[in-house]
Formats: sequence, structure tokens, C-alpha cells
Amino acid sequence: MGATEGSRDTDRRIGRRALLVGGTAAAVGSAVLARDELARLWWRTPGVEKPRVEGAVDFRGARWVAASDANWRRADRPDDYGIDMVVVHVTQGSFASAVKVFQDPGHGAAAHYVVGKDGRITQMIRELDVAYHAGNRSYNERSVGIEHEGFVDRPEDFTDAMYAASARLTAGICARYGIPVDREHIIGHVEVPGTDHTDPGRHWDWDRYMKLVRQAGRASA
Repeated sequence: MGATEGSRDTDRRIGRRALLVGGTAAAVGSAVLARDELARLWWRTPGVEKPRVEGAVDFRGARWVAASDANWRRADRPDDYGIDMVVVHVTQGSFASAVKVFQDPGHGAAAHYVVGKDGRITQMIRELDVAYHAGNRSYNERSVGIEHEGFVDRPEDFTDAMYAASARLTAGICARYGIPVDREHIIGHVEVPGTDHTDPGRHWDWDRYMKLVRQAGRASA
């Protein structure tokens, strides 16, 4: 599966993180460091947290199924972490198995979206939150992760319906955050530094996909 337990963020406790940053700032006398950290944490103060609508989705037509909160962390993107990347994954399994495992708190990972062979899209984590999907903390914080049903060694799994639906999804994400539609900003899991994953694999047609993303972006402009 594209996102696995190895994708887990290692620093999830805000209190510990704030203390570490605060201590470092005091030691080096860095007001800038403290200011930047406070800018990311202020909204987590009781009574300030950004309002959430239960069951809301970021992509029209997506079905909401919540991932376990052990597989992501709350954020306020793009205000605290800028979003400038989409990461493409392949589930190495069925659509249903991907949704089920992302609901498992013991899995330690999940992507924002799962796209099926039939073109259906399930959103499991809000885009403003950080999903543990890339196996790299920095990339988790700056990206939206999209899983695709199937296996990397089965090109027949990558259907017309899947390509079209995923392209519309990615085009919408790029438009929302001003992400350039190119291969520097729309990447495969295999391209994330430090990963041991190979998805989406050699059968994923990047030329076709990028063309569809651009077409979807123009159609919705």
C-alpha cells in the first residue's frame, strides 16, 4: 500500500514540540523561531481552534469516511504549512481494504483521498490536516496524498474512470493552493526522499495523467 506504518509522523505531541522549540529559542535568543512556532500553534489554544464541519469534504462529489485520528494530525494548512505538492500512491489492494486500513489506529498511516477503479472518490482526511502518507515528515506537511485502488504490476487496474476522476481531483487541489501542474509538484510516492516504496510504478501513465490534469484545470477555470 502506498501509505504504510512507516509513514507515521514521529512528533505528534504539540506540548513536547512547543517546549522543545521554546527551549531552543531561549537558548539561542531567537525571537524569529519562537514567532514562527507560535504562528503555527496559536489556533490550537482552547476556543481558537479553526471551526470544523463534521463530514465536510474538500472535493465535490467525494464521500466522507473518517480515517483514524492516529493516522494524521490536526493542522491549519495552508496557514501553518504551505501546500505545494500532490503525492500519487497505489494501494496494493482493493478500494475497500484501503479504506478499512486507514480507519485502523494501529496502521499509523493514511492518505487524504482514495480513488477507485470505477472513479469513486472517498476523502478520509481534510486537506487542512497533515496525513501520514509519504514516509517523510516535511513532505507530509506540504502535500496532499491520493491513493489509487490496484496493484503496481497490473496496468489494467489503472482504468479510464480512475485516471479521469483522479485528474479532476488533482486539478482542484492545484487550483486551490496555486500548485504548478508539473512533475516537480505532482509526484509519485517513489519520488519522496527516504521512502522505500515503488508506487505508483512503471505502469502509471504520467504523460496521460498530466495531460488530463491540465485539461481538467482548464475546464474548471
